[in-house]
Amino acid sequence: MTKWLWALMPMAFVSGCAWMAPQAERPVAPVPAEWPVRVETLTSELPAQSWQDLFPDPRLQAMIQAAIEHNREMRIAVARVEEARALYGIQRADQLPNLAINASQSALSLPSNVTLRTQAVTRRFDVNVGILAYELDFWGRVASLSEAARSLFLATEEAQRAFRLGLIADVVDAYLALKEAEERSALARLTLEGRTEMLGLVSKRREVGLAGDLDVLTAQGARDAARAELASLERQRGLAENFLRALLGTDRRDWPEGRLLADQQFTPRVPSGLPAELLARRPDILAAERRLMAANANIGAARAAFFPRISLTATGGTASPELSGLFDSASGAWSFTPSISLPIFSGGRNRAALDLAEVRKNISVAEYERVIQQAFREVADALVSRSQITEQLDALLALEQSQIQRRRLAQARYQAGIASFLEVLDAQRDEFNARQTVIQSRRALLTTAARLHKALASD
Repeated sequence: MTKWLWALMPMAFVSGCAWMAPQAERPVAPVPAEWPVRVETLTSELPAQSWQDLFPDPRLQAMIQAAIEHNREMRIAVARVEEARALYGIQRADQLPNLAINASQSALSLPSNVTLRTQAVTRRFDVNVGILAYELDFWGRVASLSEAARSLFLATEEAQRAFRLGLIADVVDAYLALKEAEERSALARLTLEGRTEMLGLVSKRREVGLAGDLDVLTAQGARDAARAELASLERQRGLAENFLRALLGTDRRDWPEGRLLADQQFTPRVPSGLPAELLARRPDILAAERRLMAANANIGAARAAFFPRISLTATGGTASPELSGLFDSASGAWSFTPSISLPIFSGGRNRAALDLAEVRKNISVAEYERVIQQAFREVADALVSRSQITEQLDALLALEQSQIQRRRLAQARYQAGIASFLEVLDAQRDEFNARQTVIQSRRALLTTAARLHKALASD
């Protein structure tokens, strides 16, 4: 390579600062300064809590891991990150000069009436190393585009993390829905067995004259109602199982043994402190912030388009009419082609591009604030729900015990002949409804805990 090319290399690496881009500033979080309910914690820092720690059920853990590995939407999210990384690599490469080596051979033949002598063939052999159309980024246009691509890549990474958290929450919710359907079906099955036995008892009492046809018909209606309820719950269980299987993305059946809803202990760590400080760690908020930074950088690139664009093409190597003399001492050759392009008239294209970049930044600001508001609402809803459902479940557990005692007492009174069968039937219905509601409330409380983990977790 010739001496001039080495001297030119430092110039090729000169890159202007992206001073055309406006100063990036994080908008003020449009949320209240306190949570809607009082949160008692020992620290204002957000404690690290993995989903393995929060969800100890071995079957649930295996299902979450399977979803992370096999869920098709998750695979797409991971591929999007790789796509954004590749696009950033392409854009970043524009900040560096492209060096290439070229070898060529040309032949030219002209007729004798043009050359005024006999026809001849002219040949030329070239070998060159050079910089190809490298833009000296004095105004930061290329640097701004590279920063925008980098921010979008980081935003995609954060979006993938946010999707992963959402997938975990969806698996937990689907698993709890299946457990609720299974436990309610089991309760309905026991109820059907109990009412079938009661029908037999009432039929025997009618045979000895202690009960009438009305009691038998009432017992038959209660049994048939239990059969219908069981069929409905079995349908719900089948639908929940199909949904969970599709969410997991696998047909695996050998899952570990799971736990009952009453044995699940989901206790997410809820930090105190300002919501704006805590929610800034959420990946969906970070993704929106990265997109805002990308929009900010695009403004710098649009502003730089109003200024001259300087490009550089330079080569150095050897040239010879004979292949054998290509590397002789006197065969050195070089070319240097700087160019400058100054926009004079583009029909308003550059102004429209700048206006578009600024409008998109305003959109990104609004989207960033919307994501923060949505995040605050998710946390606030989860906190309020957890507080109220906990109280509701305590009351329902007490009601369940009362209804069990009432049903036992009504059956004893009926067998003793001092109460009607309608009293027994009412007690059975109320007990069944109370126990079903307890199962539903347990599932609701656990679901709220899972959503609270999603709302507050950073990974």
